[in-house]
Amino acid sequence: MVPPSWVLVAGSIDSWLADVNRLEARSTGLAEPLADLHFRLEQIHPFLDGNGRAGRLLLNLILVRLGYPPAIIYKRQRAEYLRALRRADLGDCGSLGELVARAILDNLYKFIVPAIAGPVRLVPLAALATDEISANALRVAAGRGRLQATRGADGEWRSSRAWVEEYARSRYRRDPGE
Repeated sequence: MVPPSWVLVAGSIDSWLADVNRLEARSTGLAEPLADLHFRLEQIHPFLDGNGRAGRLLLNLILVRLGYPPAIIYKRQRAEYLRALRRADLGDCGSLGELVARAILDNLYKFIVPAIAGPVRLVPLAALATDEISANALRVAAGRGRLQATRGADGEWRSSRAWVEEYARSRYRRDPGE
């Protein structure tokens, strides 16, 4: 990628900001315009260093300003993120939009839904995953009947924080000293 000449950066940023301010908070196709804006800022490359971090920070500022949770893109997603940026460079922001949308949804499930659900309300298993027990492990436990959970008509397993804590206490743990 070759950034624009420094004389074009200020005008490009002004244009970018105008487009940011035109975003509608509750538009149905928000992920792709967000991805496009994020990509365009990366193309402008306004800083000598830290453009990726600054771009992701600004993406989250825009999201929060629009009433959405931040989109955390983890280090393990770096290759997927860079592939999506390369596809955006070819004119297809769909992959980047999907990555952003999934990051927003993951944060909803990981932080917001459990916080407002309380300990006994049924929520999707993805919202109950922790660093110790992944969503996939919870699905397996629910499927085997080891985790108290219900499967909805949509095929998605739901459980409560209290049930997951009970399951976590009952799990076989090998003593590291053995």
